[in-house]
Amino acid sequence: MQILDGKTLSVTLQREMNEQVDKWLAQGKRAPHLAAIIVGSNPASKVYVGHKIKACERVGISSSLIEEPDDISEEALIASIEKLNQDPAIDGFIIQLPLPRHIDPQKIIMAVDPSKDVDGFHPSNMGKMALGLDTFIPATPYGIMLMLERYRITTSGKKVVVVGRSNIVGTPMSILLSRNHPFGNATVTLTHSRTQALKQHLLDADIIVAAIGRAKFITEDMVKPETIIIDVGINRIQDASRKSGFRLVGDVDFDAVSEKCSFITPVPGGVGPLTVAALLKNTLKAYEQNTSV
Repeated sequence: MQILDGKTLSVTLQREMNEQVDKWLAQGKRAPHLAAIIVGSNPASKVYVGHKIKACERVGISSSLIEEPDDISEEALIASIEKLNQDPAIDGFIIQLPLPRHIDPQKIIMAVDPSKDVDGFHPSNMGKMALGLDTFIPATPYGIMLMLERYRITTSGKKVVVVGRSNIVGTPMSILLSRNHPFGNATVTLTHSRTQALKQHLLDADIIVAAIGRAKFITEDMVKPETIIIDVGINRIQDASRKSGFRLVGDVDFDAVSEKCSFITPVPGGVGPLTVAALLKNTLKAYEQNTSV
């Protein structure tokens, strides 16, 4: 069993991006600029945005944080987004999810200029991705593809089971792995809460992408030997031995499953750091398009 170390790979990718940014600065160009909008005081959202801002600093990307109150109206939030759409100094921006219940996330995603949509969630970018056109790929699937590429994991002809059909991870992941690409060409089964005989699907898989959001959902008896496991889940479970009172686990029972698989991502330290690296790569892409580098 080999650990797919997303944390170390993310550091490598950020170092590579920093070298590119330094070259642009040496040429007298400005630094790329990423902005983030955060609504309310969700502690997890603040932590995630904080990680992204620190990563920007390491790469040399300028960053701006726009904090909006929890009771902001949809109209006011869209107005805030429009300011970023119109600001030529902002290359890309994100709206940190989740949003308060009174705000329709799809309306907010639709309000983002697709050329600045470094999250890759706008229908325009999702459609281009589905067609195999050059575009912004959602950060978590993009990060997973970077991991497969850098670890040289063969996907062509493999049976892949994706567990979870969200627009953020599961659905785009199934598209990316099935397309005609050096790290695609897989036969993909997209499973979800209505899938019957899920265990049998999993036992038939060469690669499993777990993105269902249920702690330790995939157990040792659901996985055949030498399977490759990509665990996207981040779930809190109680742990009295920790100062915080909890610890993070994935959607896969790591301790049991890792004894059988050939490759596996840990939680934390697997897919999460690569999501951040992929977001920054999208930001550099937006900068290149915006400045015609």
